[in-house]
Amino acid sequence: MKNFKWTQLIVGLTLMATLTLISSCSEDDIAPPPSVSVAPTATSGLPGTEISAAVTITAPAGLQELVILKNGGTFDTEIYAGEKNATYNFEYVIESLPIGTVTNFTFQALDNENRFSNLATIAVTVSSKTVVQVSGVISQNATWTNDKLYVLNGFVRVGDDNKRAGGPANSITGVTLTIEEGTVIVGDRETKGTLIVHRGNKIIAIGTAEEPIVFTSERGPGQRQPGDWGGLVIVGRAVNNQGANVELEGGYGAYHGIGDNPLADPDADDSGELRYVRIEYAGIPINPNQEVNSLTMGSVGSTTKLSYIQCSYGLDDAFEWFGGKVNAKYLIAYRGLDDDLDVDFGFSGNVQWALCIRDNALADQSGSNGFEVDNDGAGTAATPFTSGVFSNVTVIGPKKNSGLNIQDNFQNAMHLRRNNKLKIYNSFFTGYPNGLFIDGTTTATNASNDELQLRNVILAGVDAWGGNGYGSVATTKEQEVAGIPFGANAQNPQAPRGFIFANTPNIGAEVPQDWFLTTAFKNTIMPKWTDAGISETLFDIGTPNVLPTAGSVLLNKTNLWDNCPAAGAFFDKTINYIGAFGATNWTTGWSNFNPQATVYQ
Repeated sequence: MKNFKWTQLIVGLTLMATLTLISSCSEDDIAPPPSVSVAPTATSGLPGTEISAAVTITAPAGLQELVILKNGGTFDTEIYAGEKNATYNFEYVIESLPIGTVTNFTFQALDNENRFSNLATIAVTVSSKTVVQVSGVISQNATWTNDKLYVLNGFVRVGDDNKRAGGPANSITGVTLTIEEGTVIVGDRETKGTLIVHRGNKIIAIGTAEEPIVFTSERGPGQRQPGDWGGLVIVGRAVNNQGANVELEGGYGAYHGIGDNPLADPDADDSGELRYVRIEYAGIPINPNQEVNSLTMGSVGSTTKLSYIQCSYGLDDAFEWFGGKVNAKYLIAYRGLDDDLDVDFGFSGNVQWALCIRDNALADQSGSNGFEVDNDGAGTAATPFTSGVFSNVTVIGPKKNSGLNIQDNFQNAMHLRRNNKLKIYNSFFTGYPNGLFIDGTTTATNASNDELQLRNVILAGVDAWGGNGYGSVATTKEQEVAGIPFGANAQNPQAPRGFIFANTPNIGAEVPQDWFLTTAFKNTIMPKWTDAGISETLFDIGTPNVLPTAGSVLLNKTNLWDNCPAAGAFFDKTINYIGAFGATNWTTGWSNFNPQATVYQ
C-alpha cells in the first residue's frame, strides 16, 4: 500500500530482576561466560500493542551489564554488578511503523571479565489488519469487516449504471455493501479512490459511538491533506428537478434520478444506511473546479437513513444534496474548504441537528459559505423546488475575533440564491463576513411570499468588526464600498450593515433587515457571539465544548415550533433550544476534531 505511514508511539522498556548474590570468580577459576535466553523469540502486533518477554541471564560469574541493542543501536543498558542467574521481564510498546516492519532487540550480558554472552534476539514485527485492495465494480453482496483495512483504488462502484460511458449493457442493481463497525477504509491518492453507490444498490455502514466507521486518507498523521482521495457518493432513484438521468459533475458516471423505469414511489427509494461514520480528507479534483464532495447525495430517497456523520477537511463541500428527499440527523461539517451544507436540484428532505465549524485559513476560490442553496444552476422555476427544512443548526464561521485574519474567499453564513425555497429554523450563525445573502429577485420574491423561511434564527457577529459585528478584513465601521456601507441594502444605504450583502433587493416592500426582523419570525441580530453563551473552543482546533453555558440565550425557549409551519413529523419538537445543542453533547465518542494526529490501524 502506497504512502500509508504510522505515527510513532511511546516506547516503554521495563526491566525487573529477581537476583541471587554470589561471590566473583577468581582469575584462577574463570567461569564460563554468561548466557542469555529469551521467550518468545519472535512476536508481532498492531502499533500500540504492548508485548512482553522473559529474559533469563545465566551467569556463573558476576553479571556486570545487560546491554539491549535495537536494530544494532544501543537501546538500553543496565548495570548489575555481582549479580547472576537473573530473570527479567522485557516490555515494549510496538511503534507505529509501516506494516511488516521488523525491529530486532538483541540481548548481550557482560560479565566481570568483560566478556559478552552469547547473543539472543527478539524479533518484533508490526502487524496490522489484512490490507484489501478494492477496485472496479462490486457486483454481488459484500461485507467489509473490521479485521481488515480496505483501500479504494480509482472509482469503486457498488453496482453499476448502464448510462455511464463504459458501463454495462444492463445496470447492475440489488447489490448491498455492508461495512462493520470499526472498519477503516482509505482512498488511494494516486488513483483518486472514490466509493460510488449506484442507484438501485445499497450501502449499510452502521458503526457505533465506540467504534465508528472511518473513511480517510491513506497518508500518515501529519501528512494528510484535503483532497487526498475522492469521497463517498450515493446516488438514488428519487426525484430531482433536472431529469430522470442526471450525471453528477465531474463526469465519473454517477447518474441519479428516477431512471427509465421509475419506482411506484420514487421519493421513498432506499439506498441503505450510514450511522456513526466519519469521512476525512476527501474531495479530490476530478476536473478543474469539479471536486467530489466528502458526502455527495444525488436523488437519494427518504427510506435511506443518515445519522451521526462527520465530514472533516474536505477539499470541496462537506455535504451536498442534489435533489431527493433523504432525511438526516446529527451531522458535523468540520474545517472543509468550500461550503458546509450545499443544497441543489430540488432537495426537499429534512435535517435536524448539524454543527458546522470552519478554519480561518481554508476557503475555496469559488467563495465559501455555511449554507449555499440553489433551485438549480440557472435559478429556473424547475420543480420540485429546493425546499428542504433544516432545524437546530449551529454554524461557526472562521472569524473568532476582530484581530484574527481570515482567508479572503469566505462569504456568507447563508447564501440563499437562484430561486430556492429553503426553510431554516431554530439555528445559530456567527463568525462570517456576512450573515445572510438573499441573492436575486426570484429568491427575494420567495421570501416575500413566505416560501423561503427563516424562523427563530440568531445571527451573531464579532465584536468591533464592521457594522453589527460583521464586515470584511479591510472594512471598518467608517469605511464604505462604492458609497454604500458594507453589507447594506443598496436601496437603503442607512440600514444596518453587515448581515445582508450590498445590492440585495427589497423583500416585498421591506428592506431585508426589516423582513428578517419581522416580529412573527422571532429572528435576532446580536453584535457579538460572546453574548450568546457559547464557548470560544468552538473556533479552535481540538475537541470543542459544544454545550451552551447556563443562561445562554440559545436555551429555554418557549413555543419554539409555533412559527415553523414546514416542520413535519420528522422533527423532534420537544427541543426547546436554538442551535445544535441543549444539555446533551451528541458528538461524544464517535467524532474526531483532530484527525491529523490519529493513528489508524
